[in-house]
Amino acid sequence: MSLMDRLDPRTRLLAALLFALAEVLAPSLAAQGVGLGLALATALAARLPLAATARRLLGLEGFMLLVLAMLPFTVPGPAAFSLWGLEGSEDGLRQAASIALKANAVAVALFALVGSMEAPVLGRALTRLGVSPRFVHLFLFTTRYLSVLQDEYRRLRLAMRARAFRPSTGPHCWRSIGYLFGMLMVRSLERAERIDAAMRCRGFTGRWPSLDDETIAGPGRLDLGFGAASAAGLVLVIAVGMV
Repeated sequence: MSLMDRLDPRTRLLAALLFALAEVLAPSLAAQGVGLGLALATALAARLPLAATARRLLGLEGFMLLVLAMLPFTVPGPAAFSLWGLEGSEDGLRQAASIALKANAVAVALFALVGSMEAPVLGRALTRLGVSPRFVHLFLFTTRYLSVLQDEYRRLRLAMRARAFRPSTGPHCWRSIGYLFGMLMVRSLERAERIDAAMRCRGFTGRWPSLDDETIAGPGRLDLGFGAASAAGLVLVIAVGMV
């Protein structure tokens, strides 16, 4: 069991939120680099699997690559380099580096602090922090039944292929895709109504009972120590940004 697994889930959520705010508001590249270092240290403490974390980050980098590559050529400022006759500005490079540092730092911190929690544990932590019960219910139902909707989508797509449907740019194709998503919405609504009726038959009152201890205890020594270390790290990020 890693250090993060022994922390109260509420502590992890609050630490992730405060770190994300501090990192996004950090004004300088040095402060953002310090934040990335703290996020990597947190990932080591959480014992995140290196391969899985790298794959997630590669997905994020692929999403941002085009935007980051275009920034030096679209942001005005003093020219820093020239590529194929296009001048890249120093301000554009700085903005691209800033976005990359912030995005990676926040992503790694979320992987370490929140990503390793199971959905029911995260839902209980959100409830105890005062988040709206409706939002928590929506989150838990989404995580639970998203795979069911994916299976329903695959069945509808298989039925379309069995009827010799081939994607194209014609009006028939767009009409068929519209019917596909419309039928998916109808079947999702029907499934939701059946699930709601089944839960009410089993006495569901809007609150999930838990086998864990439901008493709301105060933070333990480990939580206080982690909170103090997190506060010191955030102060360091702010101090470096003010230099």
